[in-house]
Amino acid sequence: MPDSQTVKSPKVIIAGAGLAGLTMAILLEKAGIEYQVLERSSEVQQTLGGAIILSFNVMPLMEQFGVLEQIEAISFPIETTMIYKEDMEVIREINLRSNKMMVGYGTQVIPRPQLHAILLALVPKEKILVNKSIESLVQDTESVTVTCEDGSTYTADILIGADGSDSGTRRALYKDMEKDGITPKIIEEENKTLYMSVFGTTDPMDPANFEGLDDDCTRCDTVVGDERGLTQYRTFIIPNNRVSWRVDFQSSTMDPEWVEGYKNADYKAFDLKKLPERWRGRELAMMGSLGILFDNTPQDKICKVVLEENIYENWKHGRTVLIGDAAHRLLPGFALEGMLDAIVLANLIYEMPTSNHKNIVKALEEFYEERFPTPRRELNPTQQATHVMFGRTWLDVAGRYLLLKLVPKYFKEKSRDYINYYRPQAAFLPRVDTRGENPPTPQRASKKYANYLKSKGDSDTPAAAV
Repeated sequence: MPDSQTVKSPKVIIAGAGLAGLTMAILLEKAGIEYQVLERSSEVQQTLGGAIILSFNVMPLMEQFGVLEQIEAISFPIETTMIYKEDMEVIREINLRSNKMMVGYGTQVIPRPQLHAILLALVPKEKILVNKSIESLVQDTESVTVTCEDGSTYTADILIGADGSDSGTRRALYKDMEKDGITPKIIEEENKTLYMSVFGTTDPMDPANFEGLDDDCTRCDTVVGDERGLTQYRTFIIPNNRVSWRVDFQSSTMDPEWVEGYKNADYKAFDLKKLPERWRGRELAMMGSLGILFDNTPQDKICKVVLEENIYENWKHGRTVLIGDAAHRLLPGFALEGMLDAIVLANLIYEMPTSNHKNIVKALEEFYEERFPTPRRELNPTQQATHVMFGRTWLDVAGRYLLLKLVPKYFKEKSRDYINYYRPQAAFLPRVDTRGENPPTPQRASKKYANYLKSKGDSDTPAAAV
């Protein structure tokens, strides 16, 4: 517990035990800050979801948590990604081998449920309460109190909404804002569903039947569909001879009941029989067809999720703040932004001199100022990428050709530079040495942690600006 101060630390409620919520809980646990996690589901462990790309932005934090080797043992680094037409003509090969040289970490592909399990194991069981869906909140200059659907109430100094895109915390917060005469804003002309994805991970399969299945790195293949409904399908090879797959399609082509039933929803079970039978025959670059992957995937582990591109302009009000999908929802690839949110917010909460209302409001404002520009900046590029990769108009096809075939490698690499440098760490934990050729973005030093180390007579260098 890195805080020897006599000043009382704040009490925090975290709504949601997903990746962002658990990351926040672990950080507060290690900072010695009191917290309680309220999870709306009846079970904490996630069993649904395909593979996700664990970018090097969060790898230093995983090393601080002591789970980096554990993660690397159950994941594969991604070195190349291939983009194909349905006839298997190569559109583009993207080389990612230089990433580790630049930043010191590989970009790992890991099944989402396994990453969730690793983080969950770091949070004491008694700190998480299930069946606690937030219905309303009341806050003033002294505290914030939430009421759950079961009638139970919980009071704290700070409320953190990490409860996904269908956020009960956000709905309660916005009602509270409207009561105070503030109209919440969404940075989007229409809050509408764009695309939907079905995810799954196969059981172990025979390497003799699939190219690269027994390699020690992942193979990422994306096939851009020719059919208007089927926009693309993607496969990742993961450890133990398994394949994680994803099929994307346009919601406008699907049964309206499906769209409404999954709108603004997190991962939910899905029956593959609802997909067109002809999609099973779609060819894979690694041999075989989508149907083979479908048949080798446990049906109770297949799920669907809505893909939306929304950014809510209002992330905070009073003592309440939103992180992750509750605040911003971009297409996959930004799934770990909530974990980065948690790092920044935890550092600011830890550094507060006291937990009075003024300091809390100031900390939440500083969090917003640091984190809001990133998803806001990415909204237009991801929307453009959506049209390029998924679109079917002649402009979309031309854009895809220009982006993937003609745009010089230099410009695509420069567009990722700021991502390569942004690798925040917990300021109240021993700092992980900088790896790779690209130094991280300078980070604010923690005076409180420096004083804590000094009081212990510890010569360890605190997280400081570099």
